[in-house]
Amino acid sequence: MTEPTRPQQPIDTSVAHSARVWNYWLGGKDHYPADQAAGDAYSSKYPHIVPFAKESRDFLRRTTAYLAKAGIKQFIDLGAGLPTSNNTHEVAQRILPDCRVVYIDHDPIVLLHVHALLTSTPEGATNYVQADMRDTDAVLTGAAKTLDMTKPTALVINDVLGHIENWTEAQGLVRRLVEQLPSGSYLSLSHSTAADKEHQAVQDEYNSSGAIPYIFREPSVAVELFAGTELVEPGFTSWPRWRPDANTGTLTDRAGWGGVARIR
Repeated sequence: MTEPTRPQQPIDTSVAHSARVWNYWLGGKDHYPADQAAGDAYSSKYPHIVPFAKESRDFLRRTTAYLAKAGIKQFIDLGAGLPTSNNTHEVAQRILPDCRVVYIDHDPIVLLHVHALLTSTPEGATNYVQADMRDTDAVLTGAAKTLDMTKPTALVINDVLGHIENWTEAQGLVRRLVEQLPSGSYLSLSHSTAADKEHQAVQDEYNSSGAIPYIFREPSVAVELFAGTELVEPGFTSWPRWRPDANTGTLTDRAGWGGVARIR
């Protein structure tokens, strides 16, 4: 593991930040009063957002477990965000202790808490690369310091592409990364859409507040991110319908969609 550097810019904890608001909704500890206030303001107008956040995280758990059980021992988690419970390496290494996981994020706030992402089993490894996910060369170069990029690797993009407002740009970054992974790799990807008009209205208000915006996209659009790959069953579907287990929630049947695909 490499020792992460400290952020060069001071972190303003008096202003709400999307990653910390998400952490608050997930029941984490890495947030401040401003983040709690922003999270409460959103959830007071649309209470489903809290279980939505938890069900998004649970989709990550189930897909990571599926990939580890399929024998995948290398993961790139793009736009990892702040650590919470059931981080990618924790899920994967419970199944295959020698899994190696690289987290990618450009946010200095994540860097402050990155040590929680750098725990690992003795047999495996974790690392963190501070890079913008759109800089695919930096992503792959950084990942190659920990992973063998000639071996099958899972590219995990869990509900973060909505932060890229330009659709062509979002498609391009996925395509560039997928094209550089060897045959037998996998793409695990999810994206949110509006559950209803109220959800969209509250998100629009949030996006105009100065926080990092998130753009909802319809499933018929988001599925195009899997172009050139082979979706495994049950395909690109709502989070609750993707291989549910006893812990799977059901509120996001409209709001969250995802899938896992083989890279040929």
